[in-house]
Amino acid sequence: MKKTAFAMVFGATALLGSMSAMAQEVLDFVLVNKTGYTVNEVYVSPVSTSNWEEDVMGSDVLNNGERVEIEFAETGRGCNWDLKVVYDDGEEAEWADFDLCTVSTVVLRYNRKNGETWAEYE
Repeated sequence: MKKTAFAMVFGATALLGSMSAMAQEVLDFVLVNKTGYTVNEVYVSPVSTSNWEEDVMGSDVLNNGERVEIEFAETGRGCNWDLKVVYDDGEEAEWADFDLCTVSTVVLRYNRKNGETWAEYE
């Protein structure tokens, strides 16, 4: 009886551990544009690399007030990523080292009065 109970507890612990590991692998997030401008390009790259890889929007754009789900086909690159956006006027904004294992939504904002661009993470 003790062996059966131990096996059930061990099996449940292993299952929970693997589910937790799988949850950490999910890096998808929603990008919301509340800047007042159109975003033409979005780059998301692991902090461990020095280049931006490819534009995840492709030929699409992210208009003000819109949202897009950024999905990752690959895993195993860690949790910490950098984000860069290019607006329709050519201006760029970058954010470094955000944790995609804990972030599910990134909201981009811009203050026209002081020219400040920032990102809020949820």
